[in-house]
Amino acid sequence: MINVFIGYDNKEKVAFNVLSYSIIKNSTRPVAITPVNLQNIKDNFTRERSNIESTEFSFSRFIVPHLMNYKGWALFMDCDQLMLTDIAELWRLRDERYAVQVCKHDYVPRKEQKFLGQVQTKYEKKNWSSFMLMNCDKCTALTPDYVNNATGLQLHQFKWLADESLIGDLPLEWNWLVGEYEKKDDVNNVHFTEGGPWFVDYLHCDYADEWQKLKQETTQTNLIK
Repeated sequence: MINVFIGYDNKEKVAFNVLSYSIIKNSTRPVAITPVNLQNIKDNFTRERSNIESTEFSFSRFIVPHLMNYKGWALFMDCDQLMLTDIAELWRLRDERYAVQVCKHDYVPRKEQKFLGQVQTKYEKKNWSSFMLMNCDKCTALTPDYVNNATGLQLHQFKWLADESLIGDLPLEWNWLVGEYEKKDDVNNVHFTEGGPWFVDYLHCDYADEWQKLKQETTQTNLIK
């Protein structure tokens, strides 16, 4: 079973549903998809939301190892993504040497704002935590107390690990940043980090056609007349 946790935001419900479908459609292994929804984790995540958080799951993503009882592997994904290949291929990249494996982006965002006028914050390791393959046995530092009280940079820059050698590398094609990287066909998972085609301002962004096709499949019904 492949455990997938997806950040849930009430402003992007359709993104969550289409991403979930894209994972299920392409997977050759059973998947368990869990929304990281603030409404569902009130007993563990009590942190007050601040004005620097562009999504409801900005910090709640780090509660995933606790939800897994610090056992086994789990994948966390932002909801504004689209899986284009078999997630089982990613699962085969798990490496017990690491506590977490991520796509190690090295870039400065091109724009000052993203979807809905949100400020595009800039910091070291930007977007590393938007797609995390987590070895939960080695993420025991992420207790509810730590997640609820640590600073944003402590969390997103992986300061909760003893050293950076515990951060493994994944090919960038598993978290391909739309609008930051040039469009190409041979990517595994795309990330509409600036804004996706469910927002009017991004209807024609790269990979919008692929997303719209899967959205149509997600909502398609065959009614018997």
